[in-house]
Amino acid sequence: MSCKSKEKMKRGLRRGCMRLRGAYVGIEGAEEEATFAITSDGKTFHLQGKDVEEREKWIRALENAIKNVAQRNVGYQSQTVPTILDFDNKISETDAYLQLLVDQIKTLSLKIEDLPKDEQEIMSATMLASHAYLDSVKQSIVLLTVAKSTFDACESSGRSLPVGIGQIVLPDEERIVNSSPEVSDERAFFEESLPQGLEVTTGSFPGSSLPLPEISYSSSEDEDFYDAYENTCETPTPMINEAESGVHREVLATESVNGTAISPLTTKDINIDAIYEEGDDEDNVSLESHGSVIAHLVSQVKYGMDLTKVALPTFILERRSLLEMYADFFAHPDIFLRIADFKSPRERMIQVVRWYLSAFHAGRRSEVAKKPYNPILGETFQCWWDVPDLNVDKSEPAKDGPVPWCSKQQLAFIAEQVSHHPPVSGFYAENPEKRISFNGHIWTKSKFLGLSICVVNIGEGVISVLDFDEEYTITFPSAYGRSILTVPWIELGGRVEIVCTKTGYSAVVEFLTKPFYGGKKHRIVCDLFQQGEKKSFLNIQGEWNGEMIGKWSDGRTEEFVNVKKLSIVKKRVRRISEQEEYESRRLWQEVTMGLKLNDIPRATGSKHALEDRQRNEAKQRAETGEKWVTKNFNKAGEGWTYKTPLKRRLHL
Repeated sequence: MSCKSKEKMKRGLRRGCMRLRGAYVGIEGAEEEATFAITSDGKTFHLQGKDVEEREKWIRALENAIKNVAQRNVGYQSQTVPTILDFDNKISETDAYLQLLVDQIKTLSLKIEDLPKDEQEIMSATMLASHAYLDSVKQSIVLLTVAKSTFDACESSGRSLPVGIGQIVLPDEERIVNSSPEVSDERAFFEESLPQGLEVTTGSFPGSSLPLPEISYSSSEDEDFYDAYENTCETPTPMINEAESGVHREVLATESVNGTAISPLTTKDINIDAIYEEGDDEDNVSLESHGSVIAHLVSQVKYGMDLTKVALPTFILERRSLLEMYADFFAHPDIFLRIADFKSPRERMIQVVRWYLSAFHAGRRSEVAKKPYNPILGETFQCWWDVPDLNVDKSEPAKDGPVPWCSKQQLAFIAEQVSHHPPVSGFYAENPEKRISFNGHIWTKSKFLGLSICVVNIGEGVISVLDFDEEYTITFPSAYGRSILTVPWIELGGRVEIVCTKTGYSAVVEFLTKPFYGGKKHRIVCDLFQQGEKKSFLNIQGEWNGEMIGKWSDGRTEEFVNVKKLSIVKKRVRRISEQEEYESRRLWQEVTMGLKLNDIPRATGSKHALEDRQRNEAKQRAETGEKWVTKNFNKAGEGWTYKTPLKRRLHL
């Protein structure tokens, strides 16, 4: 209950009332403003604590009270219960409106720029209203998505629908009001939920003599509210704080692994090399434990915003660097090396496409989409593969190659972060025995798209088949992290090309994103062309993480490639104790260990230490005028090339 003054509060004269049943609480505004909001009965009430600590106390108290009220009313059922499909359709529809709205606001903004200054000032109010509406649509997406996840989790487990921060309750179609019991229940639940140091006086909550209204309300009079803080005890010791970055909240009484309490570990207490070889745990991302953090993050970013400088929560990170992820393009080294075995350019082109279509699935270590570490400038990653059917024992080492201890029959790989602004990674692979190599570079650019994060991969790769003096240029699809507020998943999208200038053969690959309504995930369509022909001689369709069927121009069909039937060849990486300071696994080992042990503050702190060191080194170079020198790659036009490729070493 809110009142106009302390005296009127004591007499029970209220200015407004916020019902707890069906309400939800959210953080809003800047962190230092200590503001939060309660939405109840379709109305949003904006409140402000004396400081951030007090705001946290009220939020926790309100969360607990709302949850208890909801549990008290478990027997109540809405007349119409939506399904998960209803949620999916409404979320897709809202996201589509968001994208349309963004395009319209951009068009309006461009038109306003062409107006005279006096007319621009008149239109400024329209722009402010448009952006406010945009934020409302974005917030709707956040709430709908969180509601869907909560509803789905409760439905599958048979639990009642909880209410709390970052969660939503379906509105009551018909409300049965019984004032006295609800008043006493809500008061009791609220008072029990209050942490030490926050009290409610007798007059500050409606008693039996003041019946609870059927809906929440507030008066429209422009008068100040009575500040309840004046009637509370002193604020006690602050509660356990968030991670130092302010991005993630985690209360850690003890560390634990598989539910067993342990003491803090150091690198010598655990096999860090083994952690890197494990797949990520798919259930590490949980809406119930992290939903409010992600929702708060999403509320701070704008549609289309470049996320390069946005600090994402540490708990959504994958336990490896982006440089290591690029190595997974060669998880089927035998398919790659077989390109050099075919005698005709047509067959070689087909094999290039077969390798390319099989190159993406191994990079996803789990069904849950996570973000690899952003490599720091100068970071490197080295690995190699034993190739099936090639006898490594009879081959001499390629001492002048990217991985000097590798055999000439093994496939060697090296990657380096060659630029920080923009973030560019160079990578190179070769096999001297087959006289084939790959040189690539990718510049990643991330954007926020409402319910998704889009990572645009700008760059190209070149396959060099030296015995035939052929080069195949390829581009890369964009990646989308979908459902970032619930259980995120990855999909690829966009049109890419594979071209051999010498032979004239080419291929066009379309990575198709899932449509809003219906449709399948992960679909691809690929067409291969020979020089001068407009009709493809081979069409391939399927899923890039499953089966792909090829249909020839003469009507024949065959299984072109099925990655589910292929065995991933495990890459080999030397032990961390043998690695140099800037090699990926050694560089990120503390972050990796923190994520493995679910010690988020430890992971976050280690990650920030690396990033701070990178910023300090960049500042020093700027002050001294020193230029950064790459180790393994040279700038070549808009791209980057390996300094000593196989072709140069063979003097071809």
